[in-house]
Amino acid sequence: MKYGSFQTLVSRLHIFVPKFTMRLFWTIILVVLYNGCSSEGVNSTLSARPKVVNIGCMVSFNTLVGKVTKVAAEAAVEDINSNPDVLGGTKLNMITLDSNASGFLGIVEAIRFMETDTMAIVGPQSSVIAHVVSNIANELQVPLLSFAATDPSLSSLQYPFFVRTSPSDKYQMEAIAEMVEYYEWREVIAIYIDDDFGRNGIAALADQLAKRRCSISYKAAMRPGATLDDARDALVQVALRESRIMVVHTYPTKGLEIFSMARYLGMIDKGYVWIATNWLSTILDAGSPLPSDEKENLEGAITLRIHTPGSELKQKFVSRWSNLTRKAGLAGSSRMSTYALYAYDTVWLLARAINEFFNQGGKVSFSKDPRLTELNSGSMNLDSMSIFNGGKLLRDNIFKVNMTGVTGPFSFTSEKELFRPTFEVINVVGTGFRKVGYWSEYSGLSIVPPETLYSKPPNRSSSNQQLQSIIWPGQITEKPRGWVFPNNGRQLKIGVPNRASFREFVGKVPGVDSFRGYCIEVFTTAIDLLPYALPYKLVAFGDGHNNPDDTELIRLITAGVYDAAIGDIAITTNRTKMVDFTQPYIESGLVVVAPVKEQNSNAWAFLSPFTPKMWCVTGVFFLIVGTVIWILEHRLNDEFRGPPSKQIVTVLWFSFSTLFTAQRENTVSTFGRIVLLIWLFVVLIINSSYTASLTSILTVQKLSSPITGIESLVNTKEPIGYQWGSFARNYLIQELRIDESRLVPLNLPEDYAKALKDGPSRGGVAAVVDERAYMELFLSSRCQFSILGQEFTKNGWGFAFPRDSPLAVDMSTAILKLSENGELQRIHDKWLSGIACTSQSTKLEVDRLQLKSFSGLFFLCGLACFLALLIYFVMLACQYCQYYPNSEVASESSRSGRLQTFLSFADEKEESVRSRSKRRQLEVTSVRSIDQDASVNGSRTDRSEIYSNRVVSFGESV
Repeated sequence: MKYGSFQTLVSRLHIFVPKFTMRLFWTIILVVLYNGCSSEGVNSTLSARPKVVNIGCMVSFNTLVGKVTKVAAEAAVEDINSNPDVLGGTKLNMITLDSNASGFLGIVEAIRFMETDTMAIVGPQSSVIAHVVSNIANELQVPLLSFAATDPSLSSLQYPFFVRTSPSDKYQMEAIAEMVEYYEWREVIAIYIDDDFGRNGIAALADQLAKRRCSISYKAAMRPGATLDDARDALVQVALRESRIMVVHTYPTKGLEIFSMARYLGMIDKGYVWIATNWLSTILDAGSPLPSDEKENLEGAITLRIHTPGSELKQKFVSRWSNLTRKAGLAGSSRMSTYALYAYDTVWLLARAINEFFNQGGKVSFSKDPRLTELNSGSMNLDSMSIFNGGKLLRDNIFKVNMTGVTGPFSFTSEKELFRPTFEVINVVGTGFRKVGYWSEYSGLSIVPPETLYSKPPNRSSSNQQLQSIIWPGQITEKPRGWVFPNNGRQLKIGVPNRASFREFVGKVPGVDSFRGYCIEVFTTAIDLLPYALPYKLVAFGDGHNNPDDTELIRLITAGVYDAAIGDIAITTNRTKMVDFTQPYIESGLVVVAPVKEQNSNAWAFLSPFTPKMWCVTGVFFLIVGTVIWILEHRLNDEFRGPPSKQIVTVLWFSFSTLFTAQRENTVSTFGRIVLLIWLFVVLIINSSYTASLTSILTVQKLSSPITGIESLVNTKEPIGYQWGSFARNYLIQELRIDESRLVPLNLPEDYAKALKDGPSRGGVAAVVDERAYMELFLSSRCQFSILGQEFTKNGWGFAFPRDSPLAVDMSTAILKLSENGELQRIHDKWLSGIACTSQSTKLEVDRLQLKSFSGLFFLCGLACFLALLIYFVMLACQYCQYYPNSEVASESSRSGRLQTFLSFADEKEESVRSRSKRRQLEVTSVRSIDQDASVNGSRTDRSEIYSNRVVSFGESV
């Protein structure tokens, strides 16, 4: 109604209607005008739970995934609308638009959705389009639920309104990385489309491989519109690389073209491994049966498929699928796929979130975006797009939904990813494919469905990871090695130390560009055991006048100057941080070499076996044991009694005669015999040790040196020699804290000999610290020097390769084979067996027997003596108290008197004490009889006389 006609109508009504009625009429008109203005003005508000809500669906109608997901989404809307309990009577109105797999068209379709007051959008299926549309969704606060956009970067904080309703490629790449680790491969080649989907997926794969010390050795990127020629050029470059593990992350149509070209180039054959992401399982599940030639292209490939556990809901939906596709006009051309299941659950997820949105009082209201209104959009009509005011509430409710759908339990983690994503591992074989295992974030690789393991504690140990046997390209069941030497015509450039000394290990042949020596022969023999040809070229490192720095040679491998390094290269901690070493082929730790002098025997050689402290303690124990035996035997044995001088002689004689077990005195006390038995055992051990040591001193030629090992060398201030370029210098400075001014670099064996002969006093060195392998060769013709002490580091020599190089593993295996079959020892004897100074009759000065070696024996003997004396004196005290009553002891007024009485008792022979005790018992008996007689006669006087007579007679008898 135009404003003029409305004014004419009002003027006519004003004539016929009374004033009261006119006031009522104007009130109604104002309400109507207010509502009308509200509907056409800034805000548009519907009832709290409207009859219909609009949702969008963006898919590509001409793609395989788009066809099946459109059918599944429409089926979900139909099922939801047929059940009024889901949305409380509200219907879903899904507007489906074709994005045509184009980012530009995706923007256009998104704008069209925003003009229709859409609450949420299901889709898009492409990660590239999702990146673009997510920016619009962020601006207008409309949740975007995608079941097929698997790019991991879409989960970032940049896109708060993007909701992924299927597993992210992050988990798919984690599954592939775990398979690579399971089969012990180290490097893979990534073949992908260079767009957001491909780039970010491969970046996730690189991250997962890095966690397992694996890597992507080469990235074969192709532009989104790549042709067959582009695919051929990329695969030709791939074939020149050493890795044979191919990971193909692309779109279904382009993936089939890549496999077709790989077959044409002979790359679907023995030794190759082809791993395809879930685009291949989508073709196998949802597409029409593949022609036989395309199936041959996929022979032996491995792919992943999103795992959806079996359930009654899933079975019902699958049984309806043929009717749904027939109704949509797709009968026979589109089969069920996991994406169809996730599209169906995505619509249900949105419906449950919308229902909760209304339950919480949410309203479907939109407001104009002031920034769009300010733009002069012209014919673009941008100001028609509105911000969904309840977008944040709806998004939060989406992430809170916890339901069970046709894909199984459906919920989100705190990182807004699906809970417990799982994949099936598929092996393409013959005309079909077979399931060889599963992968889940919870349990890793397994051969049983992951849902059966959720009730058990997670076990990600390597021994628990399992897959069934796989038929690889070329119809082989043996696990491919995963790499070959690159077929690019380039030889391995191997650095070899050009030594100035000890060329028996490594030496450059004069006038010829080749090397010889122990290390070189070990390398060439190991190369012959490899199951493949290895073209290489040995390149000298160093000028041949000074020994090169092996650490610098190792660093050049990391810089890419050399592909490997062989020779007398010690395996040290710092070097292992830069490269990978093979199994050591020779053990060689650091040792100390110093001059030694022959030491002849002298007149006092018989004292040499024991140290002075050992002699002193042994002598003291002879006296202690003799004294203890004398104390224990003195009251019982007449041979241990007599004048003091005789008793002292007896103690000395008895003590030292135990050396020969020829004591003339016999022991009669129990404690004495026990102590003597223990002491004889101690003497036996001491005597045997002394005899053995003295025999060695008198019969074996001895070499002596003031330096006994690395400890004594560190404690001195003498100069120390080391080999130029050796790691020994850094070890002595950093580990042993030796001042750098004490270290003298030496180059040739002749320099070693001269410096050791001159000694510190004439500008030489006190000792040389170097690796045992060099020193054994050095000492083979120089008997005036010797290795002193023990080897104080444990090192070995190995061949160096770049980090994670598979050659290091294969060469280690070859070295172990050489060790097992004896070939390694044969090579060692060939080059290093000329040792002329080894003699069984020559040795370093024998160490004296130390007191600490016998401290346990002396302790036991001392303890036995102490316990025997303790028990003896306790028994003696008890006997003393028994034979001397308290009244008699108390009668002694002075302490010295009591002590003298006790000593006299202790010195008295025990037989005499017992005799006196018997007489005293007779006296007591006699007294008692007198008392009895006196009581009978009744006369105290008579009793006294009788008692006196008894005493007199007793005294006379004494």
